[in-house]
Order: sequence, then structure tokens, then C-alpha cells
Amino acid sequence: MPDPKMVEAGLAKAPPPQEVDGAYLATKDANIDIPALPVEEIPAQFRRQSVYFPTEEVPGTIIINPSERVLHYVTGKNQAIRYGISVGRAGFEWSGTAIVSEKKPWPTWTPPPEMIARDPKLAKWKDGQPGGPTNPLGARAIYLTTNGVDYGYRIHGTPEWRSIGRNASSGCIRMINQDVIDLYSRIKGGEKVVVLTRDGQYPTRLVLPPPPPKPKVEPVVAPEPVMPPLPELPPLDPELVAPKPV
Repeated sequence: MPDPKMVEAGLAKAPPPQEVDGAYLATKDANIDIPALPVEEIPAQFRRQSVYFPTEEVPGTIIINPSERVLHYVTGKNQAIRYGISVGRAGFEWSGTAIVSEKKPWPTWTPPPEMIARDPKLAKWKDGQPGGPTNPLGARAIYLTTNGVDYGYRIHGTPEWRSIGRNASSGCIRMINQDVIDLYSRIKGGEKVVVLTRDGQYPTRLVLPPPPPKPKVEPVVAPEPVMPPLPELPPLDPELVAPKPV
């Protein structure tokens, strides 16, 4: 591998990316069919490939560049596997470092209450949608925590492979199902995950999207008390109210 400084100075040429043959063929996983994808419809920069990737990070580190919508899995000195991804749409971007805390095949997906509030049709999955070909988490989910806190972010597959290369998620990192299965097979747990900033810089702290605005609650005005009607009094006896002669 060439010295990154030589490449940066224009004194050496970086080796070209090498696409992985047969990356998107049809397969069966846990008795679930994963269809083949038309490779020619996946933009070249988002196909799985081995690439020259200057980095000081150790092998096993995952580095996510939201602005370029790619994920690099470091495999050696200045080497990585690059995958195309989909990242958070406007208002859902985040950056920082995390670790792989857990991973699951064909995970159950449970939409959070705020997502159900935005799309009431999801209420049918309030107790969880079982894993399967239409599950939004796809074939695999890799769970992330920062300082022991789970902020709800995942690296996961998706049946919506055409969303790869776009800002389309609610903050999670989406991958083509064949790609997330490949990445899943490489990680053991505890790996460092770096999510670069919007301008491609290494993060210095965890930056989360602002919380959604709370729904405006109109003040409750107590109704005016209603006094019950006074009971009607019987007419006065004239003899009792007439003045007596002196």
C-alpha cells in the first residue's frame, strides 16, 4: 500500500477500488429468501468493494461518513471494505463515537411512540413486528451504545435497497441486506464505531438531533360554577305582613 502522505502530495497513486464479485446474488437466510439485486442499478460508489482507505484506526473499526453515505470497515493498514448506506434525513443527523453492544439476525422492529404519532398506521406494530422480508430492520441489526447509553441508533438492513445513497432514515444506518449480512459476519462485539460530522470531520463529542417539539397543550379553563335555582317560597299571608293598628 502506498504511503498516504505520498498519495496526498500527488507523488503516488492510490490503488483503485475492487468490487466484490457476486455480492448481490439471491440467497436464502434462516429459510427467508433474499432476492438478487440488479447491480447495474446500484451506483458504483455504493456497491460493496475493497478500497484504499488511509486511517490510523485499528482493524475492526467502523467509520461512517454521512455526507458521502458510505460505511468503511477497516480490514488492515489503510485498507477497508466500503459499503453504501442510507443515513438520517434532515433533522435526524447525528455524529460521535459508539461501540457495537449487540447484534441480532432478523430482528423484531418496534416503532417508537413518536414515530407512531407521525404515522398512525404503524400502531399495529406497537408490540413489535417479527423479523422477515418486509421488516424495516432487514436481515440484521447491529446495536450501538455511547458511554453505556442506547440512543436508539442501529446499523441494519433494509428491504428498501433503492434508498441506499440517500438521506432517508430516522437516524439509523441502513444497508443492503446482502451487505449487512457480510458486515455482521465480520464483527464480534465491542468494535468502535465513528460517525463523522456533516462536513466529514472526526467528531469531538456526541451530537444528537434536537428533540421533537412537544405538542402544544391548550390550557384547560374551568367552567363558571352554575348556582342552582333558589326554591320558590310560598306567598306571604297578608294578615301576617299587614301593619297592626296602634
